[in-house]
Order: sequence, then structure tokens, then C-alpha cells
Amino acid sequence: MMKIFLIGALSAASMYFAQTYPVSAIPETLKKNANIVVRKDFTTVQINKIDEIKYQYNKVTTVLNKDGDSKAVAYIPYDKGNSISDVKVTIYDDSGKKIKSYSKSDFSDFANNNQGVFYSDNRVLVFNHTPIQYPYTIDFSYQISDKNTIFIPDFVPFFSTNTSLEEGALKIINTSGIELRTKIYPSKYNYTSVVETGSGNEKTYSYKNVSAIDDISLIPQPVKILPKVSFALAKFNLAGKQGSLNNWTDFGIWYYNNLVQPVAVSTPTIKAEIAALQLEGSVEDKVKKIYQYMQTKTRYIFVGLGIGGWLPMLPEEVDKKGYGDCKGLTNYMKILLDEAGIPSHYCVINSSPSQVSFDPEFPKMGGNHAILMVPTEKGNIWLENTSQQIAFNHLGYSTTDRNVLSVKKNGIELIDTPVYTADQNKEKQILKIKVGEDNSISGEGSFYYTGSQYDYTLGLTGLNPKEKNDALKNSLDILNFEKVEMKNFVNDKDKAIITYDIDFKANNFAKKAGNSLIFRVIPIYNNTIYKTDESRELPFEIRQSFEDEYEINFTIPKGYKIDEAPDDTNVKSEFGYYNLSFIKNGEEIKVKRKVQVNKGTYSKEKYNEYVGFRKKILNMDNSKILITKI
Repeated sequence: MMKIFLIGALSAASMYFAQTYPVSAIPETLKKNANIVVRKDFTTVQINKIDEIKYQYNKVTTVLNKDGDSKAVAYIPYDKGNSISDVKVTIYDDSGKKIKSYSKSDFSDFANNNQGVFYSDNRVLVFNHTPIQYPYTIDFSYQISDKNTIFIPDFVPFFSTNTSLEEGALKIINTSGIELRTKIYPSKYNYTSVVETGSGNEKTYSYKNVSAIDDISLIPQPVKILPKVSFALAKFNLAGKQGSLNNWTDFGIWYYNNLVQPVAVSTPTIKAEIAALQLEGSVEDKVKKIYQYMQTKTRYIFVGLGIGGWLPMLPEEVDKKGYGDCKGLTNYMKILLDEAGIPSHYCVINSSPSQVSFDPEFPKMGGNHAILMVPTEKGNIWLENTSQQIAFNHLGYSTTDRNVLSVKKNGIELIDTPVYTADQNKEKQILKIKVGEDNSISGEGSFYYTGSQYDYTLGLTGLNPKEKNDALKNSLDILNFEKVEMKNFVNDKDKAIITYDIDFKANNFAKKAGNSLIFRVIPIYNNTIYKTDESRELPFEIRQSFEDEYEINFTIPKGYKIDEAPDDTNVKSEFGYYNLSFIKNGEEIKVKRKVQVNKGTYSKEKYNEYVGFRKKILNMDNSKILITKI
């Protein structure tokens, strides 16, 4: 008996040892540019029936350095109805030797959001490992069953930069009798490809040896570079509500009847509030008045209750409590408009800095944000309902230039959100500056922002005067401010324009050279360092077009003359243009600068050309004016 036991123990040990992951076994190509290497990412998806899907996950990740810690956190998102089992975590050292094992009881349980939540059905189990050395490897596995079959996650090699993958596979077994639609999206840049094997109801999709995408300048999001596989069941369940997902029309009717119509409920209080607004004028005037009223009485919080977190809060609740999430606030705004007799459409969108659209040819549940669209004879009005500060009919850079699922009674329509041109994403700067003999400058300026540049400046609205001045000092830190004061800050919520004035004094702006002073032509400019890259392997993405227009009036000290100023300059490129011009008038010199940059995804071969364009701008911004004592 003893012998048999020992043989059994040895074979178990050797099997266990065979499954360890020494760092020395990682190919060098996968270590390049990587903070983590995913050694194995295996998922089995078993679709049993319309309301039962089981997932089995096993992911083994080697963390090469501390920058990889956050990407290797073991976590399990779940709803209250999910059943979670077989949770295991094992930590190995760099040689593949086991350090310690953990189970479900070692995980912490949180509401699944990052805002701090009032109540939520969406939860997450998180295991926090504090490493004592690098590299280390974390082997994490669990099973979860779900009654909601509307979501089957896309299969992508990885989602973040500086991550590489040794082996990834997704096996999908469909014994439900329901058609599973699948679509493979190849990498536009041939970065890697997915291999499909199997047939009928059992298929496997796999990736092998996918090297890391380095987080370099202007890199598109990995999701735009890598291939993916998308899945959608032709019939699905969401919290007991069943529907079909063969086309956008059927799905839209289901969505409207189950997620929009049940919460389209007004109250006598809401009716009275709209009556009290005494609406007049055009449809646009009325929508603006209602929208700005809604902003004054609500604020955004995360709420994760309702059908799979997708059913909005009732308008009565939002009205009474004064808060809601994007779904609740969008639906509340819709009901306010209904009471005014103005039709609008609830829209689902992919909110992200890089434009991500829905595939018109492949209907599936998706999106991470809700906004409202009001059709009018003059065009669509778009409403972002989660901000108390944002302007009327203005979408931020994370929701422009992509499509939405516009949910209507008779189905979903895919509609494009606005695209802002360069001159709509504008910064205007007018500075009046006195140059001092002590190398200092003092002056005043006025600033003006629209479009995406309005979005970047919107964060200033909630700050007190001291915080505004501090933020200004930080953002304009190229000047060595002795003092700076922001005044007359206005967020024009009718026109989506932010303006403010500044008073300032900055030391050591000019440099003495004998009887002369030398100073740069543009006091405040973007001093980003652009470096050429001869070995760039991927395209680059300029996410927003923009235009900057500066006018700087320098007054030089009495007893000085303007000795030298640069020549007027014009630079043209497919990426945009740059103009710099000078007008001299006695003791004054006026500098005019205009730059425009065009958004787009450009080939890797053009990257150094773009760097050259930006360097020319930087050099001209940094060119000098020489004044000399008479």
C-alpha cells in the first residue's frame, strides 16, 4: 500500500511540476516591451440553454516588473444571480516554484464601479497580491454560471499596451439548439491572426505568441490594432426577459419594450415642473431650457440595479433623489421632453478617447454609455446628461465621430454622432506683454476654447479661485510665473465656449547679451518633445483635429529698438499647417501664430514626417526676438 501511495504522490507531483511556469521559458520576443506576459489564457464557454451559460476561465500571467501589477490583478465581476465556483489562485516565483495558494475566501467583495456607489447588483471579487519580488507568476482560475446569455465577451489577445500573450484559446460549446452567430475581425495591420478549429457546435479560437504593443507616442488603442472574434446568440435571456438578436430591428424592438418603455413613466410632479418652465420659442429653445433645468437639479452617480444593470432608474426616483447614472439621467431627460411634447431617442454608445463604432453588419449587445438624441428640422440635438457643467447640444471628445444605437419603437437605427472640424476644436490666445529690463515680463491675456479644447478646459469650472490659479500655473508651466491670476471665467453653456482672462508676471523670460535682450516669440506653447522612430512597427493616430490661434503684442522697454525678428513662416503638410508672422511698430511688435493639425490614422512610414512637421513648429515657436539699447 505504501509503495502505491508513493508512486501516486510522485506522479501527481511531477504533473504539478510540469504545469509550473519558469520565467526562463518565455521567448525573448515576448519579453520585449512587456510588463506582463500572459502565459496561458484559456476560456471554455458552454451554452446549455437560452438562460444558462457557463464560463470556465484559467489565466496564467507572469509579471515582469511593478508596472505590471495592476494588469495581473485576479478579479471576478458578477451579478447576484451568478454562481461562482472552483476559485483558485497560485503564486509562483521566477523559477516556477510555488510560493502560496489561495481560494475564494481570500478575495474581497466590492460594488463593481469606481465612483462609490449607493446600491448595486453588479459586484466584483478582487484578490490583492503584494509581491515581494519580481518576476512572479499568478495562476488564476474559476467557473461562473450566468442566466444572462445576451453578453458573450469578444475574444481579443489582450486589451492593454505592454502586454504579450504566449497562448490564448477560447472554446465554445453550444448545446442549446440556438444559432450562435460568430464574426472574425482580422487585424488591419496583420499584427497577428486568430486560428479557428472544430466544427458544428464545438469550435476553438486561438492566438499564439502575440508580442506586446509598446505604449509609444500616438499609438492607437490595442483594440484597433489586434484581431477579435465576436459572438451573439440568435435568441437570448436578460434577467428573465427573452428576445432575438438576428438583426438590429428585432433587437431594437426588444430593447425598446424591455429597457426603455417600462421606465417611460411620468408623474404629476414632473408634469408640473415642465408647466412651471413656461416654455416658448423654437424646439431648440425649449429643449435647451429643459436640459439646463435638468442639469441644475441632478448629478451623476453610478447605479447598477435593474435588468442586468441595463434598465434605467425610474424618472420619479431621479426626480426625488436628484441623482442617477447615465441610463437614469438620459431616461429622465427623455421623460421631461415627452411632457413638453418633444420626441427624443435613447442612444447607446461606446464612450472612449479613440473612436469605436458598432458594426452595422453584426448586431449584438454592447456599448458602455447612454446619451439622448432629439431630432429637429434643423438637425439632431445631442445631449450628454451626466454633467452639470457641459454645454447644451455639445458632445465631448469621448463620444464624437462614432455611431450610436438609437433605440426606437420600431427597432434600432445606427446614427453617427457629430464630427468636429479643426476650427471647431479651437484655442484662441491674445496676450499683451511688457518686456522688462530685468528680463521679466508682465501682462494680461484672454483665452477662448471650443470643441474638444472646451472639453479639456471644462475641469476648471468646479475649482475655486486659488485652485484655478494653481491649475493655470501647472498647465502653462513653460513660463516661470512669479504670479498669475485667472479672472472673468465664463462657461457659456449655450454655445459651448469657455473664456477667461489672466494677469501675470514671469521672471527670467528674456536673456541679457551685452546691451541686448533676447526672448522667444511665443511665450506659452506646447513644448512636447517629438522623437523620430526608425523602427516604428505600427501606425499612429491623431485623435482630434484642432486649431490654435495666438496674437501676442510685445511692448519693449523705453530706450530699446527691435534689432532682429524671425522672417514670416508658412509650413504646409498633410498633417496640417503653421503660419507665423510679425508686424513691427516702433516700441511694439505683434506676433501672429496659427496652427492646424488634422486628425486621422496615418501609416508608420509617415511617422517621422509628422515628427518633422511638429519639430518645425516647435523650433519656430522657440525662435527669438533681439532688442538692443539705443
